[in-house]
Amino acid sequence: MTNYFQKKNNQWSILVIIILSIINILNIVYNTPMVPDQHWAQKIFYVHVPSAWIGFLSYFIVMISGFMYLTSRDNKWDNIGLAASEIGTFFMALVLITGPIWATPIWGQPWVWEPRLVTTLILFLIYIGYFMIRAYGGYIERMKRNAAALGIVAFINVPIIFLSVQFWSPEIQSHPQVEMAEQPSEILSPFIFSLIVFTMLYTVMIRYRVYVINLNNGMNEDV
Repeated sequence: MTNYFQKKNNQWSILVIIILSIINILNIVYNTPMVPDQHWAQKIFYVHVPSAWIGFLSYFIVMISGFMYLTSRDNKWDNIGLAASEIGTFFMALVLITGPIWATPIWGQPWVWEPRLVTTLILFLIYIGYFMIRAYGGYIERMKRNAAALGIVAFINVPIIFLSVQFWSPEIQSHPQVEMAEQPSEILSPFIFSLIVFTMLYTVMIRYRVYVINLNNGMNEDV
């Protein structure tokens, strides 16, 4: 198997994403406007929301990989599902960390038991169970089947999180319910740029993680 970092396209992709990430951070810090009553806390929005997007995208890949593994029994799909679940859970943890940082100055407390927060926490805990199945699931083929099935079922929670502001009445919610399309360009443009950078970062991360998992499992597949 060719070393991942010896391939020119991998070297260039890593270099590009490092440069874009630095530009994104500097743009968030220096060029995004201060929102009244939020000030610096509002800038977390440009990390918090893209992190949630990457978490949901990654869990979607886990679901697709689960379907493909159950129908084909090809370990390639199990490896992709494992890589996507790890990276997705990392970004969901980032969501659960940055959310309270934003909420503390805005809500006066880091956590409130409102629908979007609760459903996000439930999804995160489901994936903690997912990793427990992979670690202690016993017979390896049964473990892979159970993990694939759980990854499929867990994705049901993603649209619930996304649509929670419509499912429950505004009186019991604390999250803002403003559509992104309604945001001014000075907020929308850097947000879209951050979203693109996070997505590019994700593609680099999952390609490398799949490579490492394949390497550990002795699968002769170049990435």
